[in-house]
Amino acid sequence: MSNLLNHSQVLKKARAELDNQIGKEKLINELDVSKLHYIQNIILETLRLYPAAPLLLPHMSSEDCTIGGHDIPRETMLLVNAWAIHRDPNIWDDATSFKPERFESGESNVNKLMPFGLGRRACPGAGLAQRTVGLTLGSLIQCFEWERISKEEVDMVEGNGLPCPKLWHWKPCAEHARL
Repeated sequence: MSNLLNHSQVLKKARAELDNQIGKEKLINELDVSKLHYIQNIILETLRLYPAAPLLLPHMSSEDCTIGGHDIPRETMLLVNAWAIHRDPNIWDDATSFKPERFESGESNVNKLMPFGLGRRACPGAGLAQRTVGLTLGSLIQCFEWERISKEEVDMVEGNGLPCPKLWHWKPCAEHARL
C-alpha cells in the first residue's frame, strides 16, 4: 500500500482494473484474482523491490562448480542475495524504480524474479501467498479510498533485520501535535 500511495497513477490503474473485471456491485473473491493481471504485476514488483527474505534459504553445492568466475568447492554453503539480484541494474531496467508495467510483457522478467526461491527448492507456499496477497490487496483497493495524509511521499527506507522491515518514522499530524 505504501508503494501505491507513492504512485497514485498505479493505484488508479489497479482500481480501474478491479472496476472493469469485477465491477462495483460485488466484492472480489479468490476466483477473481487470476483475472487481475495488473494487480498481480503490482505484487510481483513489490516482491522484487522488497522481498520477504532478502537472503534465500541456504543451499549447499553438491559438486565443485564455478559461479560468476568464483570456484565453489563441493559442500560449500551458498546464500543467494535476492535483494541485490532484484535491484541489479545489469538485470533490470531502472532497477530501483517501482514499475509494475515491467511484468506486462510476459514471462521474461518473471524468470528473473525469485522472492520465494526458484526450482524444486522454492517455497512450497508461494502460490498460496500470491493468491492471498492478491485477494487482500484487491479487497483493500476495492473497499477503501486510499490517499496520503500529506504531500510527502511515504518513506520507503528499510530497517535492519533479516526480513528487511520497513523503517517506521512516526510524525504526529498538526491535530495530534497539540495534544
